[in-house]
Amino acid sequence: MIRTLPSTALCRASFRALSSSSKQFMKASPSRHIPGTKRPQLALSPYHARPTAVALMPFSTTQWKLKDKIDLKTEAAVRKEKLEAHPEAVSTTSTTGKALDMSKNDDDIDMMAGIKSDFRAIRETFDLSSVPREAYLIGLAGVLPYLATSASTFYLAWDINYAFLHGQGFLLSGEMAEKLLHLIEPIQVGYGAVIISFLGAIHWGLEFAGYGGKQGYRRYAYGVVAPAVAWPTIFFPVEYALITQFLAFTILYSTDAGATKKGWAPHWYGMYRFVLTFVVGASIVLSLIGRGNVTGLVGQANGPAQRFQEVIDDVKYERLEAEERARRAQSEDDEEAEEADEESEEAEEGGDNEE
Repeated sequence: MIRTLPSTALCRASFRALSSSSKQFMKASPSRHIPGTKRPQLALSPYHARPTAVALMPFSTTQWKLKDKIDLKTEAAVRKEKLEAHPEAVSTTSTTGKALDMSKNDDDIDMMAGIKSDFRAIRETFDLSSVPREAYLIGLAGVLPYLATSASTFYLAWDINYAFLHGQGFLLSGEMAEKLLHLIEPIQVGYGAVIISFLGAIHWGLEFAGYGGKQGYRRYAYGVVAPAVAWPTIFFPVEYALITQFLAFTILYSTDAGATKKGWAPHWYGMYRFVLTFVVGASIVLSLIGRGNVTGLVGQANGPAQRFQEVIDDVKYERLEAEERARRAQSEDDEEAEEADEESEEAEEGGDNEE
């Protein structure tokens, strides 16, 4: 409620008019006294709600009048004036035609403008037009082995599941699919180790060229840490190796993006690395999903660590076997020497007896 002086006066006048008109109507209307009540009750009739409307009529017609008087002279002068025509000021087109005509298409209104703007922003964000053509093509070619091994891993895992459910694989038998799966595992992990080492070595090349100034050991450390993290993964189980390499690729991208921001690398290198890292990361995730579906259906292939342990065990076995052969040879020699001594003793005893 707006509590101002005019509104307050208006409300008070309204209530006074209502109360006075209600009293007049109650005096004129028949009443009936109901026992137990102090006030007289109005007679029950279908028109008992009319006094309010009746009370408002004198209030609206008698108390409130127009304050601004009509200037009759001015009105008469206006009526006598003649309207002049101005055809040059009239437009040839309708001002409401475009709003009301729904049959015509308005070329200025593009309903897809917002979506096109979003796609344009995405395209400009991931624009690789500034990347040198050689680096662009070789970089895309470099992710093809990762895509191929990941897609193969996913399909072979699906074929192993299909063979487990139906008794026979879709294109390959379950045994053949498992053998190929174990064959692809070291290829993907080894190729990932090579790529991570290569990404670290790029910083050495930038340091040699002095791009962004000489940074010294800090930039050399990138090229040292990357292979130190990558190559031990070839001894891990496949799942742990892929997860470690995924983290290594992500951290390397963050490092390269920071180097680009600092001016240590070309301005296009950050986005270039993001696109390639995204493809490699998606490939690793695809491989992990495929392997997760056949965890209980395939055995664990002997990785480099197992094969290295087998070599050590073979060396130990051969050493023990050589020692055993030497021991046996020595034992045989001792037995032969004992036999020779016994024969010589018998011969000496026989000669003594003859004498």
